[in-house]
Amino acid sequence: MANNFITGDLLKSVNLPQDLRNKISEDQLPQLCDELRDFIVDIVSQKGGHFGASLGVVELTVALHYVFNTPYDKLVWDVGHQAYGHKILTGRRDVFHTNRIYKGISGFPKPSESEYDAFAVGHSSTSISAALGMAVASNYLKEENRQHVAIIGDGSMTAGMAFEGLNHGGVENTNLLVILNDNCMAIDPNVGALKEYLTDITTSHTYNKVKDEVWNLLGSISKFGPNAQAIVQKIENGIKSTLLKQSNLFESLNFRYFGPVDGHDVNYLAKVLADLKDIPGPKILHCITEKGKGYQPAEAGDTTKWHAPGLFNKDTGEIIKITPKNPEPPKFQDVFGHTIVELAEKNDKIVGVTPAMPSGCSLNIMMKAMPDRAFDVGIAEQHAVTFSAGMAAQGLVPFCNIYSSFMQRAYDQVIHDVALQKLQVVFCLDRGGVVGADGPTHHGAYDLAYFRCIPNMIVSAPLNEEELRNLMYTAQVENNGPFSIRYPRGNGSMIEWKTPFKKIKIGTGQRLKNGEDIAILSIGAIGEEAKKAIKELEKEGLSVAHYDMRFIKPIDELLLHEVFAKFNKVVTVEDGCIMGGLGSAVLEFMADNNYSATVKRLGIPDQFIEHGTQQELYNECFYDVAAIKETVKSLVQKQTNKALA
Repeated sequence: MANNFITGDLLKSVNLPQDLRNKISEDQLPQLCDELRDFIVDIVSQKGGHFGASLGVVELTVALHYVFNTPYDKLVWDVGHQAYGHKILTGRRDVFHTNRIYKGISGFPKPSESEYDAFAVGHSSTSISAALGMAVASNYLKEENRQHVAIIGDGSMTAGMAFEGLNHGGVENTNLLVILNDNCMAIDPNVGALKEYLTDITTSHTYNKVKDEVWNLLGSISKFGPNAQAIVQKIENGIKSTLLKQSNLFESLNFRYFGPVDGHDVNYLAKVLADLKDIPGPKILHCITEKGKGYQPAEAGDTTKWHAPGLFNKDTGEIIKITPKNPEPPKFQDVFGHTIVELAEKNDKIVGVTPAMPSGCSLNIMMKAMPDRAFDVGIAEQHAVTFSAGMAAQGLVPFCNIYSSFMQRAYDQVIHDVALQKLQVVFCLDRGGVVGADGPTHHGAYDLAYFRCIPNMIVSAPLNEEELRNLMYTAQVENNGPFSIRYPRGNGSMIEWKTPFKKIKIGTGQRLKNGEDIAILSIGAIGEEAKKAIKELEKEGLSVAHYDMRFIKPIDELLLHEVFAKFNKVVTVEDGCIMGGLGSAVLEFMADNNYSATVKRLGIPDQFIEHGTQQELYNECFYDVAAIKETVKSLVQKQTNKALA
């Protein structure tokens, strides 16, 4: 894959961070930042990927690698949306055009890809805990002068795990520096009291004026030894507490707080970071940055749109949209967004909840139409689930929309706070199955399996948009406890999707097609792949029955009795892990009821799947149209050969 992208002269000379430290002078750092930013714009505009977050930390990235002795010093990037500049400066510049492309480099930090990636990250709010663990390990191993830096966005600071890390970090005497990258944004604008608190700090003119004047004075005093440093810290803490409306949150957790500082002044950042290296103990540096910094359309436009804009014209900022010749089916997430509003207009008990993904899951449609009934709780999946449980305990019907892989973070709350109490919370799991370019941290591989084993839980997956609407309708009228509906990323299969609501009997599937030779059992939208395969198999003279199971718990036992009474060859197809999923449920039923048949399970194998398009990954995992056809023909051929023997 050719690399024809523009690389500035300074950036060309930096293949690894030691080149940055040895070849680039301080007065050249701003130019290097400009070249790095231009390089990111050039590639992402043509290849796609996360955009605004990485542009916002260009100066911070350069300053970190300029000051710290990476990879000996450890940089832990939270989430990884921020890490494009880091990847480019750490030996991956010439392959960066393969970012998020099948068999190319990952869009997230990945230790198996580079020694400069200290920790694998895809979900938010893990950096402080990971960096603290590394710092404690360094102390235990008596490693000298090793620094540990966690770079975390203010959006990620809303998660409980970030506070758990801060709470512990404040009592460990380690070289831990937390850099708070404050831009008031996660993917959507940040919400909550922490955002208001940080705004108070950043907009307090009195605090910032006195802080700047006192910083230099205290820095001079602190050079006179440990006793002077202790005095300096007391003076510093007193000033911060006096000038802010309330005591400093971070100081109260025993972190020395520095800032706020301009996150786009690379020379000043380098100076501050060099100073902080010499200050012992846990520290936090508060940097003010701007998502999309340096690219005017992103600075002036919709910040959420520029988080991951897709392809765009880098000269004009125009997002490139391919208009289909014919109408296309809607995205599943948009069907959810419009349907919950439609249901809520008829049922005043319905409310919507999402952890910081209103645009990603389309709950923003309800937030606009019914702002008092839709809640963005910030990046806090555990809280989102228990918050929903609290509302359900008072008779409301929360639709809690969380991406499948993000729901893994709230598993305990699902069991203890919802299922155990048999509360009516409707879990809408977006991005079920393989999701594409985000890769293994974001694939929704496990929800069918991990929800199937929870008592009181109904677990379903719609074949298409009509079934999604009907399952949502059914879930809010069935007062039987928690109800899970999972659906994939991307478009469905129906142009005319807004059909009248119909109640679906819990635990019932449907026979989509009769057949005589073999049966295919599918669950969810991957059934469309099975439909395509069956059409092609029919042209080759095979008669294939197709059943849409729709529910994996409770599973349709009457339908399975029909299947095993008629067929001795069965194929199960699911866009989820084979272990514990639909295929496992079918085998359990077969064993429990003393049936005998050959069952071939197709789905995600027992391994982590890398990034690529959904179709590329269906193919790799062997459950695309070609794989389904091959499996069916192989089973039928074996039966024919056995009969002829």
